[in-house]
Amino acid sequence: MDQPIIETAAVPTVAPDLARIAALEAGKVLYFPALAFTPLPAEARLFTPAMRDPASRNISLDAGGRLRGAAGEAQSQAALAAMMLRFRAQAQALIAMLCPAYVDALRCGSTSFRPSLIETRAQSWRADDRRLHVDAFPSRPNRGERLLRVFANVHPDGVARVWRLGEPFEQVAQRFLPRAKRHSRMRARALHALGMTKSLRSEYDHLMLQLHDAMKADLDYQQHAPQKTVAFPSGSTWVCFSDQASHAAMSGQYLLELTMQLPPGRQYDTTASPLAILSRLTGRVLV
Repeated sequence: MDQPIIETAAVPTVAPDLARIAALEAGKVLYFPALAFTPLPAEARLFTPAMRDPASRNISLDAGGRLRGAAGEAQSQAALAAMMLRFRAQAQALIAMLCPAYVDALRCGSTSFRPSLIETRAQSWRADDRRLHVDAFPSRPNRGERLLRVFANVHPDGVARVWRLGEPFEQVAQRFLPRAKRHSRMRARALHALGMTKSLRSEYDHLMLQLHDAMKADLDYQQHAPQKTVAFPSGSTWVCFSDQASHAAMSGQYLLELTMQLPPGRQYDTTASPLAILSRLTGRVLV
């Protein structure tokens, strides 16, 4: 399989690197081994699994700065929100340098802090991100909008975060589309009317969920699919379109992540998006 990760020692400061942008838009991971987010000394106390409310999967900070999923007293939660805001600003600045044409089209999503140990979390097979998948969200249809994500390993004891990276998106789609159930507009309207989706699920959203679930459910695929294991050390940063990069998070703890959403028509190469690929493979207008 092609190398799924592009390692880079520095970020651009003047002109965008078109080769690096093309790799990102092709579903590869841009990896910055020396680009760290550095917590303040006073923030060391935040690095405990007890910061997460057991009822929540992760701690998140929405675009308006509201903290959700955190436990602990108010002062610690305020300090955590401040740290996450600093990370968000650093991540946005990185994307502005990498892909300046995205900036005025990007929509800021949530910032997350993940203090739990991946290896010991008990989850359903659909929620288990240790299985190779592409990101798609059942309750949040996005009609082809891209999921651009920045990750930073901030483990205070130097523990790496280990991922598996799989085959290119088009190969995933060719493998699993024949198994996909037909899209039902009636079902999509019913899900929205019942409040189970925030908007109507388009055929694109339906197919992305079908790919996500089929990948995770196929244990033979999980074991034998083309894939590479990559360890991201503490103090490193990486960037990918997680709706396109086949990935699985296998181990690690203490991660910061920012999700941003980009209309597919605002990519440098509009033919490289999952929406464009699925539209071409199916021969249908999907949104």
